[in-house]
Amino acid sequence: MKCGFVSIVGRPNVGKSTLLNSILGIHLAITSNKVGTTRNIINGIYNDDDSQIVFVDTPGVAKPIHKMNNVLNKKAYNSTDNVDLILFLTDVSTGIGKGDKFLIEKIKKENEEVPIFLLLNKIDKIKKEELLKVIDDIKDQYDFKEIIPISALKEDNIKELIKTIKEYLPEQDKIYDEEELTNVSTKFIVSELVREKVLELTDKEIPHAITCYTEEYEELEDIVNIGVVIVVDRDNIKKIIIGKNGSMLKEIGTKARLDIEKFLGKKVYLKTHVKTIKDWRDREKYLIELGISNEAE
Repeated sequence: MKCGFVSIVGRPNVGKSTLLNSILGIHLAITSNKVGTTRNIINGIYNDDDSQIVFVDTPGVAKPIHKMNNVLNKKAYNSTDNVDLILFLTDVSTGIGKGDKFLIEKIKKENEEVPIFLLLNKIDKIKKEELLKVIDDIKDQYDFKEIIPISALKEDNIKELIKTIKEYLPEQDKIYDEEELTNVSTKFIVSELVREKVLELTDKEIPHAITCYTEEYEELEDIVNIGVVIVVDRDNIKKIIIGKNGSMLKEIGTKARLDIEKFLGKKVYLKTHVKTIKDWRDREKYLIELGISNEAE
């Protein structure tokens, strides 16, 4: 039985969470085009007849402009400790830039004994000859164990990726029970699915300094009753999320409920409401949820 830990790292918005979701075949990690969407280390557990692979999804490494970025970068770097393999993901359609190269050098320096794959994501967005040129250029600069072109969104080459990963993993017993899917709670996943819809529907109007928290979760025989609070730091942001006559909040709730029902495989009654920090439990809890408090560090 081939088993081990595989860390997925890269710059923001290169498709790390999309890749994890494609591998697992479920919507586990939320996605958006905003830097800082992924804030927590999420393990996704893949099982088949001859392997168990624990994929570690990480925050994208961004310029440390804000305190949150510093904390997220630290989490991403730490995620490569004690793993069997590292997948470095890059968006091949935008090219491999200075930020990618800096991160590659840092990861290779700090993980000299760990095999590193380069995954060229979003191959559906470029021509084949362009892809071949990128591969030729990069293989002369860095000694990756494997260079694998993929499209996480289209699920292109994902089966080949899994097959190749297995070749580098040790023979050992399974780490988790087969029924286990992730290291995070169902409540956490539910709150994240709501946060995803907030980021998706409000686009650039809402900064990433927003969090969601599941305060009610009651599973009955034929329905799950869920209450999620959306926490923001300013009243004007609260007004945007609520929308005119509550229209935006209603749309957020409707779309989030559909994804939650798919995840749980059960009918869901979802209540959402918005609060500012001063209305909520306390500021420290908010900062911990964001990952930028002293306790979180």
